[in-house]
Amino acid sequence: MKAISVQDLEVNYYTVKEETFSKRILKRIKKKKFTALKNINFDIDKGCVVGIIGPNGSGKSTLLKTIAHIFEPDKGSINLYGNTVNLLSLGTGFDSELSGYENIFLSGMLLGFSKKTIETKLKDIIDFSELGEFIYNPVKTYSSGMYSKLAFSIMAILDADILLIDEVLSVGDIHFQEKSYNKMLELIDDKKRTVLIVSHSTTTIEELCDKVIWLDKGQIRKMGKTKDIINEYREYAIKLNTEITK
Repeated sequence: MKAISVQDLEVNYYTVKEETFSKRILKRIKKKKFTALKNINFDIDKGCVVGIIGPNGSGKSTLLKTIAHIFEPDKGSINLYGNTVNLLSLGTGFDSELSGYENIFLSGMLLGFSKKTIETKLKDIIDFSELGEFIYNPVKTYSSGMYSKLAFSIMAILDADILLIDEVLSVGDIHFQEKSYNKMLELIDDKKRTVLIVSHSTTTIEELCDKVIWLDKGQIRKMGKTKDIINEYREYAIKLNTEITK
């Protein structure tokens, strides 16, 4: 049974070229197009854990955000077959002016959970985050580790059918890294849940993923079994003298 189907996906970014004041008045503003993703096609079965790898700027985060409906595709389609989706990313989802406590409700309701459901999970989320009284402070005062703890806790406790994880398992102190990794193993063990993981850690991808999508310059270079793709990617990275985490 399919959980995700991506067909002919294309995502473009537009930047405005600096113009003179007179040209702005005359509305002669030129936009420069950058294609972040192009000709993306793949299907993912329910319960599959898929790693997404590639150099910086290859479109990994853009792909996750498009699947999560944060970005709208310029072309193509994404079918989630009615599944709920949750994106865990350090740069997405929180209102920095609100407290961590308030952001739990904001994030949960954006994911489609009712206030009553969130209230029943609230203590578990706060306890797992280990933020203590800091949960009542504005998120803008949080360190990246605290932000990551809260984001992961919301995702782990208010878990959806499809989990999209963008480079967050290595953030935070060693204790929380181990704790979040073990929780991720627990979530993945549920074969009804589908997971997509973006990571520069090839070891993490090898340990967790059934398949791998290798992105390069916004296109799929290869997709296949984890061991095969990771071995080839490591050789490619060495040739380009690209730093990857093992």
